[in-house]
Formats: sequence, structure tokens, C-alpha cells
Amino acid sequence: MQEFVRAADAVAGTSSKNEKIRIISELLRSLEVSDAQLAAQFLTGRAFAQSDERVVGVGGSMLANAIAEAAGRSGEHLGSLYRKHGDLGHMAEEMLRERNKSGELTLKEAAALFTQLSETRSQQRKANLLRSAFTSGNARDVKYIVKILTGDLRIGSKESLVEEAIGRSFNQDVNLVRRANLLLGDIGETLRLATENRLSSAKVRLFHPLGFMLASPVETAKELFSEAEAPALLVEEKYDGIRAQVHKNDEGRVKIYSRTRDEVTEFPELYAPLARLSGEVILDGEILAWKDEKPLPFTELQKRLGRKRIDLWMQLDIPVKFLAFDILLANEDLLLDTPLRERKKRLEQIVDFNNASIAVANTKPCTTAEQVAEAFRASLEAGHEGIVAKSTESLYSPGKRGRAWLKLKEPYATLDVVVTAAEYGHGKRHHVLSDVTFAIRDGEELLNIGKAYSGLTDEEIAENTKFFLQTTLEDQGFRRTVEPKLVLEVAFNNIQRSARHASGFALRFPRIVRIRRDKTASDIDTLTRVEELFAKQVQLQNTATRGK
Repeated sequence: MQEFVRAADAVAGTSSKNEKIRIISELLRSLEVSDAQLAAQFLTGRAFAQSDERVVGVGGSMLANAIAEAAGRSGEHLGSLYRKHGDLGHMAEEMLRERNKSGELTLKEAAALFTQLSETRSQQRKANLLRSAFTSGNARDVKYIVKILTGDLRIGSKESLVEEAIGRSFNQDVNLVRRANLLLGDIGETLRLATENRLSSAKVRLFHPLGFMLASPVETAKELFSEAEAPALLVEEKYDGIRAQVHKNDEGRVKIYSRTRDEVTEFPELYAPLARLSGEVILDGEILAWKDEKPLPFTELQKRLGRKRIDLWMQLDIPVKFLAFDILLANEDLLLDTPLRERKKRLEQIVDFNNASIAVANTKPCTTAEQVAEAFRASLEAGHEGIVAKSTESLYSPGKRGRAWLKLKEPYATLDVVVTAAEYGHGKRHHVLSDVTFAIRDGEELLNIGKAYSGLTDEEIAENTKFFLQTTLEDQGFRRTVEPKLVLEVAFNNIQRSARHASGFALRFPRIVRIRRDKTASDIDTLTRVEELFAKQVQLQNTATRGK
């Protein structure tokens, strides 16, 4: 672990991408392959591979308590110390520096700890495992174990840098490294194949969710045709549901994954029709609440989310439908590099029926802005959010957002944000954490931009309160800073310049539209997006003033 810690500190100490890659590359070359696999994995900030469904089940409060106990400071209020660092890992290093000088953990011992944490359900047992590890390791070891457990190293080491370092370490084409890691969902296994010069042997793994291809927003239909040569577009309705990726094997086993790559289990009635699909498939699509041949509002679908048991009555009251709009795998044919027009043909061959539970999404070819505008109006009238326009020649790029897919939504702005703090409310809400502070993203940094308390049901607020209590980083009495995990979609009247928030902006009259459990903090909107919306807002205001 000593070499890993030195390298991670060095990566944190430089802003140069090339220098980060060089440091990681040298570390990987210096270790035995088994340790290099673990180092590569941990440098992505994950305890387990992407394709590994295990979770450690450890929250911020448990970590803070275990750190305090290992440091002999159990029961102390550590708020000021946490505020000093803003990071549990650095807080642990300071608290344990004098107490843990000689201890050392190995990479394999750290991996064993993560496995033990994932296997035990007892919270007390988890706490004991953490305390024991934090006592036996030195302060710098513990710092990075805590960082990995929280899923955020905060050293500027992204998975893409580790991929580049693997390519440099073992003289492999970085594109082959990225491809293998994409298919396997395991950076450690990808490293092993690189050492054996067998990256091209990587095959897609069913029941390992791939990243979802994303669409970039545009404001008007004309923006789709800004190029000299009009593109050929396939226009689809943009659904207000849950983006879903379906995996099905030859034996009829089916799993459904959300955009966060978590398994979705709240729609059991979809499994039987999906199991009847021919061969092995991976489909991309949307799950909608659907009744009487039309979609229901997302608020209805939301009533089914997060429930461990879905009874027959709920299935009858809020029936759902899976609308497939892309296919990534058909039997042994991986279709990521196949043009969309060909993927659509394969999709129609696979999903060749239309029943109450599964169908192919409507698609309309468009070559002019007028045709797109007409499709947009029709989509809104049908109860959908808008449209997505896709180039007929577009390849499927997992996890990427580009100009090949563009989305046009209703003409009001919303932002996806992540909650960073929660406060107890007033009146009947004095006992629940109903007032939330939220942030946007600027690179790896989260910048607060506003606060909201309206838009959620009492049931949702109660559920969120329980979650915030479990993920508290600092208890300030009436207010708690929390782990940035809960993503919200917020609407607002306009954007203002503000010195109050770290983002430099504030949202006027923000209100919560919905909880986005299908997104993580890495998916939220960016400072760049806010600046774009602000600039357009100013432009519209200036135009209106000149008109007057």
C-alpha cells in the first residue's frame, strides 16, 4: 500500500494530465500483476469493479465514528475538523497521524476489508472491521481507504487516466484498453489482459450494464440544421420515464438496469415479455407508466420506485411499458459500431410484437427544421417531454454525450443538481430534513447554487430524511452536510449573479420537479451549462428591452 499511497499523493499534487498518467504508469509497472490490478481499481475510486454488484454498505456517519474511535477521540464533536478539510480521508489522516505511525496495510488487505464489509449485514460488525483496519494501518493508508469507501479520491485520477496509464505501461493502444474496459467493466481485468497482450479478446459481458449514450440539449429545431449540408435524422419522442437497459440471455434470464447502472426490480411484469425475445440481447429504452394507450405523468411512475415489493394491485393501478429505441447486442453481434439506421432494423427484427408491456419506440425520418418542429408539437400533444433527433449514421458511444444525438424539450429550463446539505423545516416539518441546499458541477468540484423546500410529497421528504441521517458528514444541529448522492431536477424562474454561492449564481424561486434516482452526482448539470442559460437569458432580456 505504501507505493500506492505515494503515487496517489503525487497524482494529487500535480495538475498536469501527462504527469498524472506518468505517475500512475510507473506505479502499475512497479507492482506484481495482482497488486497492479488492485491499484488500478482503487485509483478509479471504487472498492469493486464496475461490473461487480457488491457494495460496502458504509455511510459517512459510520466512517466518522470509526475514525474517532481509532484515534481515541470517541464522542468528540468533529465538525470543525471536518470543515477544515471538507474530506473524511484527510480528516482521518490528521487524527491518526500521531497515533498510527508504524502500521501498514497491503493492497490485498485493503481489498479483503472491502470484501468483508460487503459480506456482513451487521452494522456493528462493519464498525468493528473499520475500527480494526484504521487502528492497524498508518494514517496515510487509512486516508485512502476512507476515500475509496466514499467513492471519491479527489486527486484528479479519473478512470480515463488509468486507462491511458495502462496503455503506456504495457505498450498497448489506449483505444483497445478503453474498449476492453468498456466491455468488461473491470479495469483490473483489463490491466491483466494488457500485460498478456490480449486486449482484443475482451468480450461483452451480459448482466454488466454498459454506459448509456446521451443526447445534448438544443433550444430550437433550427439548431439541428446549422451545418451546410442538412443531416438525415431519425426523430423519436422524448419520454418522461426511467431510462433502462435490458439484458437477456439464451435461457430467458432478464435483468433491467437504470442509468446509474443499478439493477431495477420494481417492474416484475416486464420480465416475462422480455424473456420471450429471441436470443441474447441488450436493449436501450425507457420504462413509462402507461394506461389507456397513453403515458401517465412521471409522478405516477415514481410511486413504484424504491419499493421492495410490488403487489398486483399496484401493477394494475400503475401499469408500465418498455419502449425500446436501440439495440446494442443481438446474439453474438455487438452493434456499438453499427450505424443507427442498421441498429433500428435489427431492433425491429428482435422486438417484432406490440403488446401491453413492450414495443419499439416511434421513429420519424426528418430532413428539415419544419418537419422536426411538427414532430416536436406532436410529441408534446401525446404527453411526452419533447423529442430526440439522432443522426442516421450515429454509432453507439456508451457514456458519451455529443452532437450525434440532440434533444429538444419543452421551452422552460430545469437543472439536474445534487444535494449537499439539508435543514430541518418549520411548522409541521420541524422534525424532517425538508430544506435542501444543492450544487452543480465544475470539473470534480461541486458548487452550491441554491436552496429549495417545495415540490416533494411528505412521503418523499420522510424517505429523504432517513437517507440524509444515514449519509451525514457533519451534524450542525439544525443543518447537516451530507454525502452528495441524491440528485434532483429543479425548475426556476431565472438565474441571477450571486456572491452568496460558490457557483457565482443563484436560481430565483427554485422548486423541486422530481427526484432523479436514475442519475448520480457525475450526471448533474455543469457550471458551463448554467453560464449558457444565463447568457441566453440576458440576450432575451436585452432583445425585449430594445423592443420596448
